[in-house]
Amino acid sequence: MRIAIASDHAAVSLKAVLTAWLREAGHDVLDLGPEGTASVDYPDYGYALAAAIEDGRAERGIALCGSGIGISIAANRNPACRCALVSEPLSASLARIHNDANAIAMGARLIGEEMAKACVEAFLSADFAGGRHQHRVDKLSAVDRTSAKVPA
Repeated sequence: MRIAIASDHAAVSLKAVLTAWLREAGHDVLDLGPEGTASVDYPDYGYALAAAIEDGRAERGIALCGSGIGISIAANRNPACRCALVSEPLSASLARIHNDANAIAMGARLIGEEMAKACVEAFLSADFAGGRHQHRVDKLSAVDRTSAKVPA
């Protein structure tokens, strides 16, 4: 699988661990940076990850920052990206099964290496269920959000 991975300075170490682990498992990993721990802006890396998914350079994405929150918000600004913030394998799996997530985000300051690997494994091995979930996922990427139906 082609997987893009990006982080901010707070998650460079976790990114390196996951990148090596994914490559050992036979995945094609696109490391979008950064290379070192000098302070960077997480939105730049979240946008780059979403762009890699949008233009087909990656099938799935892994976004990392200190909490996982900021980079997931940035990635989700792109309608082609459905990035779920996860902290354990069940949410990572359900993000794929119910929401057709094509990226996950994790917080390097909040999750250990083994739990991060378990989340990635659950995310990569799950398939979208489609069916009753499909029309909801279609709304997530719709440019026109006026079709939302909220009960009064």
